[in-house]
Amino acid sequence: MNLAAGVEGSSPVLNITIFGLFVVVTLFVVFRASRNTKTASDYYAAGRAFTGPQNGVAIAGDYLSAASFLGIAGAIAIYGYDGFLYSIGFLVAWLVALLLVAELLRNTGKFTMGDVLAFRMKQRPVRAAAATSTLAVSFFYLLAQMAGAGGLVALLLGIESKAGQAAIIVIVGIIMIAYVLIGGMKGTTWVQIIKAALLIAGALAMTLWVLGMYGFNLSALLQGAVDKAGRAGEALLGPGNQYGKTGTTKLDFLSLGIALVLGTAGLPHVLMRFYTVPTAKEARRSVVWAIALIGVFYLFTLVLGYGAGALVGADKIKAAPGGVNSAAPLLALELGGPILLGLIAAIAFATILAVVAGLTITASASFAHDVYANVIKKGKASPASEVKVARITALVIGAVAILGGILANGQNIAFLVALAFAVAASANLPTILYSLFWKRFNTQGALWSIYGGLAVCIVLIVFSPAVSGKPVDPKTGKSASMIQGVDFHWFPLDNPGLVSIPVAFFLGWLGTVLSKEHNQKKYAEMEVRSLTGAGAEKAVAH
Repeated sequence: MNLAAGVEGSSPVLNITIFGLFVVVTLFVVFRASRNTKTASDYYAAGRAFTGPQNGVAIAGDYLSAASFLGIAGAIAIYGYDGFLYSIGFLVAWLVALLLVAELLRNTGKFTMGDVLAFRMKQRPVRAAAATSTLAVSFFYLLAQMAGAGGLVALLLGIESKAGQAAIIVIVGIIMIAYVLIGGMKGTTWVQIIKAALLIAGALAMTLWVLGMYGFNLSALLQGAVDKAGRAGEALLGPGNQYGKTGTTKLDFLSLGIALVLGTAGLPHVLMRFYTVPTAKEARRSVVWAIALIGVFYLFTLVLGYGAGALVGADKIKAAPGGVNSAAPLLALELGGPILLGLIAAIAFATILAVVAGLTITASASFAHDVYANVIKKGKASPASEVKVARITALVIGAVAILGGILANGQNIAFLVALAFAVAASANLPTILYSLFWKRFNTQGALWSIYGGLAVCIVLIVFSPAVSGKPVDPKTGKSASMIQGVDFHWFPLDNPGLVSIPVAFFLGWLGTVLSKEHNQKKYAEMEVRSLTGAGAEKAVAH
């Protein structure tokens, strides 16, 4: 009996029932929340009604994506130490967000990243650039989540055909669009709070179960993973199993690390969460809560990854329909049979739904608020028409995400998310930091930094081994590249961050010094607002 059939035999009816129950409960919550969504502030920023701790849990829910749960657990199960480096990068990144960005952004903006970037610049070109980069980052992140949905449900229901997995991705997309259209930011936030609580509780239960099987002795667990891996086992405990065999892979790891650490502070869907709290103090509290919850969760992934390696085995994980992303669900099946598998898979499914809803509302808000209201309508759009455009945009983004998810199905989700981080760190972070801290920064610098960073990053991704040209694995008969059977790569690294991030900082500096434009008065006003929060609610220059 093959693995897919074995998992299918576990109880597809039970799995679908648990999925359905979660969707019904969360849709009810979203519908209740939507009754208070009347203004643009309600739709985009949940009426700024959430406390710091509530928002911190929601940020954790937004941030702990399918990459965190499925991708990292799988990477640790197969590569050991090197897989855990994803966890460290994702967590350390929050210090950049906490120390440099969270409080200042909350004080300066209103709804979107474009509010901050355009505050002392020429409104229309900078807002258009901010919206472009927001949509690009959201697209890469959505790819990862939708691919995760396809792989996860394929594993649960034994659907090995690409057509069946594509149908699952379509269903996920439709539910996600419903969350956003009905509930706006308030509904989406509650879904993220529920999902974060479920995810952390589920991971805690599995962590204690795995440790219990090894007498709560972490060394015994690690030895179990080494023994199961056979001759390759010792390599799981040290660096270099995935990164470090050659000079190129070491550079690739450095590039990945830079992208992860700097990317979080430029992720639009994370930045937008800072606007859902009433004060800068609550924004700071929410980040502290998020760091605590995310840090604890990533410690769980260490146990879950090595647990999957010890109890399931790397060969079985690689052979599963979802590939590397199947490690956590297969571990659940090994531990608690069909019922635990159904519960953990439903939590992973909830994770995907919550994150894609957060991404979609961010991307649609950016288009409606920055492009429609401020570029097309020149700041004269009514809040009602702005929200209507945001809802239409959500439909379009949902359709694009569904198509992209079908194309990316089968890729390692943690790796796809790392690409999104590289785009965020290249296109957004240099401009955000220059805007907040460099007095001389101007419109030309912002445009060169955003468009230059975005273009360099995407070109390097397209012509990297991640997209084409990796050797075929003799066991699976497949290449690890996104497009099979062709090779048009010339850039040697999987992740472009090592090149694209410094280039974006340089372009921001060069564009600024080559232009004489500079709004001293606006910078002084922005500095006061960013440090004190004075006038934060109205901090949008028209």
